[in-house]
Amino acid sequence: MAHTLRTAHTADLTPAELAAARDLMDAAFDDGFDDEDWEHVLGGIHALVHDETGHLLAHGSVVMRRALHRGHWLRVGYVEAVGVRADARRRGLGGLVMGVLERIVDGGYDFGALSATADGASLYLARGWQLWPGRISALGPDGVVHFPEGESGVFVRLVAVGSLDPSDGLVFDWRDGDVL
Repeated sequence: MAHTLRTAHTADLTPAELAAARDLMDAAFDDGFDDEDWEHVLGGIHALVHDETGHLLAHGSVVMRRALHRGHWLRVGYVEAVGVRADARRRGLGGLVMGVLERIVDGGYDFGALSATADGASLYLARGWQLWPGRISALGPDGVVHFPEGESGVFVRLVAVGSLDPSDGLVFDWRDGDVL
């Protein structure tokens, strides 16, 4: 199957491309992808894989977030909405999307992070992402909120920061809906 890969900022995507990406996410996540999840995808760089007829096969994006670690706010390339159309899975398209997103993370951020489903974890582990073993929190409107339920699925990709100390934890910036 021939395919094309396109990278673009959200501002450079057409309404039709954005609608196709949203539809793909709804299907890929079995309608467990809501409006707040979609909001988290926007404002960054998207990787889109289309088939020869122009239909969207795979998508992912990376957006900037901040995380507090050891008293310093770090720039985080946060990977969002990596999904592949059901009939195109197991053909390397998720890896193709991740390769583009990792290049962006590696070149522009202190480290990368993402929250993975159980189905997606093997892809990230195989690509060198590490399951974060430390505490996960977010700085919310009422102060720091601990998210123990998120600690089992957050993966990091160390870049410019070199290493992170799990004993200190990560405090992410707040966002509506799922914080992670």
